[in-house]
Amino acid sequence: MIKKILFIILITAGFSEYSACTTAVISGACTIDGRPLLLKHRDTDASQNRVVFIDLGEFRIFGIVNSVDTAGREIWAGVNNFGFAIMNSASYNLNIGDTNKLKDQEGVLMRIALSKCKTLSDFEELLENLQKPLGVEANFGVIDAQGGAAYYETGQYEFTKYDVNDKSVAPAGYLIRTNYSFSRDTQLGYGYIRFDQAEEIIRPAAESKTLDPQFLLENVSRSLKHSLTKTDLRTINTEETGSGFVAFEDFIPRNSSASVSVIRGVAGIEDISALMLWTIAGYPLCAPAVPVLFNPWGIMPAAISAADDGNAPICKISLELKEQLFPVTRGSGWKYLYLPALLNSGQVGILDKVLRTEQEIFSMTDDFSKRTNGNPDKKDLEKFCKEMDSFLGERIYTDFRLKLFD
Repeated sequence: MIKKILFIILITAGFSEYSACTTAVISGACTIDGRPLLLKHRDTDASQNRVVFIDLGEFRIFGIVNSVDTAGREIWAGVNNFGFAIMNSASYNLNIGDTNKLKDQEGVLMRIALSKCKTLSDFEELLENLQKPLGVEANFGVIDAQGGAAYYETGQYEFTKYDVNDKSVAPAGYLIRTNYSFSRDTQLGYGYIRFDQAEEIIRPAAESKTLDPQFLLENVSRSLKHSLTKTDLRTINTEETGSGFVAFEDFIPRNSSASVSVIRGVAGIEDISALMLWTIAGYPLCAPAVPVLFNPWGIMPAAISAADDGNAPICKISLELKEQLFPVTRGSGWKYLYLPALLNSGQVGILDKVLRTEQEIFSMTDDFSKRTNGNPDKKDLEKFCKEMDSFLGERIYTDFRLKLFD
């Protein structure tokens, strides 16, 4: 018994607070507009995230990267011009006992997939033909323009597919993965509490077919409910919390959360102009989501792309605001959230303001889509992105007295 416990401790010792992603693959059968969705709530020690555009000729890619990755060698969630999109969550029960030194290649693999794959079948062929070991241990979520939607639980040498369109696999039309895989021992791994919370939020919306990017961003990535303790931080009167600090662990948003990506796929190749990437490029509780309407020119708001220092302006703002939420920096202070700075009865907390801004961003984007019949030209997009940057700059200064752009 002691040996078994020691073995489990050894194989899970590599888990980090900084690898606690929460993800979902959602088929068009349970969304508002019939288009599939990918959600990745990313946790990582790479706190500076930004969006890049990579033009490879036949393949064009928008994706989220670590800001230090100037070459875009690793992509952590992305979509290409064929409607193929991919993201991942780290798994901690696929390669148990594996002694290979090659690991942490998930971002590299997703970059390769986006530069070579048009369909789920292409991705499966890629996984089969790549040299082994792959250097990965992950749940890859994938959608394509042919209606495909699946998770691929992938280890060093093999993968198991979970088809989201298969009712026997995903009866409600979606699947969720955190940091364990269902093809192995589900008593091992991490993220069970986050899995249950995401399931509690997504299931009723899937049943009513009301899932869309805004719902996922506001209700999943900003969820302040805890499935185990049944705590809901939104219901706590911040004036009655004593010091104002609350324990903040095993919620979907965490101290280590660094970005969120919601990719809206298409309902067919003829619908390709509807491709969209919504990104919170920064700490999710301190920054609004910003849209990237897929286009062949790489046009996107400057707020989420690289500034002169290589970082996304809105990400830098979010990290500055995050310091107000976690002001205790010594010891285990990072586990405790200062709730009055996030939400308060006057509705002037950081998240209160961020969500109001995000609602206006969705309205602006909807209006733009209607005005251009969902197929804007280059000049339309350039103007829209400038307007979006101007709006964000004004709102962030008004709300927080911080400058988005130098």
